[in-house]
Amino acid sequence: MQWGDEGKGRVVDSLAGEYDIVARFGGGDNAGHTLVVGDRKLALRIVPSGVLQPRTELFIGGGTVVSLEGVVAEFDKLAEIGVDLSRIRISDRAHVVLPFHPALDRANEAERGARALGTTGRGIGPAYTDKTVRSGITFGDLLRGAYEERLRARMRGLAGEGMPDLDAVLASIAHYLPRIAGHIVDGVGYIHGALENGRRVLIEGAQGTLLDVGYGTYPFVTSSHTIAGGACIGLGIGPTAIGAVVGVAKAYCTRVGAGPFPSELEDAMGVRLRARGAEFGTVTGRPRRCGWFDAVAARYASRLNGLTSAVVTKLDVLSGFERLAIVTGYRVDGASVGFESAADPRLELELEWFEGWPDDLTGCRRIAGLPAPAARYVTALEASLGVPVQSVSVGPERSALATR
Repeated sequence: MQWGDEGKGRVVDSLAGEYDIVARFGGGDNAGHTLVVGDRKLALRIVPSGVLQPRTELFIGGGTVVSLEGVVAEFDKLAEIGVDLSRIRISDRAHVVLPFHPALDRANEAERGARALGTTGRGIGPAYTDKTVRSGITFGDLLRGAYEERLRARMRGLAGEGMPDLDAVLASIAHYLPRIAGHIVDGVGYIHGALENGRRVLIEGAQGTLLDVGYGTYPFVTSSHTIAGGACIGLGIGPTAIGAVVGVAKAYCTRVGAGPFPSELEDAMGVRLRARGAEFGTVTGRPRRCGWFDAVAARYASRLNGLTSAVVTKLDVLSGFERLAIVTGYRVDGASVGFESAADPRLELELEWFEGWPDDLTGCRRIAGLPAPAARYVTALEASLGVPVQSVSVGPERSALATR
């Protein structure tokens, strides 16, 4: 519901036991989803976050872009901890992040100079660009062996530091393809067969609403549609198949990389939030920019996604703050404006302040059992989102959820 890093992975993990399939619909291994179950901590980049639920199937949908090297490395990591890899399937419609895509990504960022977007440099943007201009290669192409001529044409003229040649790319495909070929399926047939047989599907997004390529803080966005509507495109299903939309919002806001961030705290309070929340990127390790919860952005995101409920994460991080703020309005030259003005240099914020709480929340398992100031803060977040908050995370571990 924000700029990513809201803790979606732990929410998916907590829900996945009730579902037959967890399906990832977009993004690539630029996304990092962290799970904590007991004393086990696992960071995932492309495999869906239901991986620690033993019976749930895991589907990487056609809207994703997937690095061969990256997904094999993740498979190896999962195999080491005993995960049954036969549960994982990759859509034949998913596009391949090839070895030259990261080099292009880094070169594009260097060319932008001071206006660099702050990408992860993993080649996600160039892979989506190739998909859009119809020069990409899908996993189905790899299975059919129908890719060498297109690859040769795509790589013609590519050169520069760190840029692999055609032979190196072909060798990489030949090395990694046998490891994943058995996981590639007819993605449309797989997901519709599951739905027609009454199987329950939990659809997982990546990044955050405000990074959506069409509706985020453009051009400081990711390269795919991250909003709930992207699930239909990314899996090849119609909107009538969607039964509910759960938004995940952090109890404050963070952002990685460049771009507008109206509620950012560029002071000691922001540093304190970062330290308390361990706000460093799962994929890049970069420190996250931190700020107060932004109700204007939350209302915008709620509309875009058609939420039916929400989960608030990291409420426990705010324990010990004497008081907390929520951004309740934007103004430009005295006039009230909406999220469309987030990048306006004249922007002024309206804040509502709330009493903090000293209590440790990690033992709370019911929202009604939260300390009164924390409960009032959650009620304010719920009003901002415009839908019921079904649970609140009070710690990183799977069981650390306070529910209704």
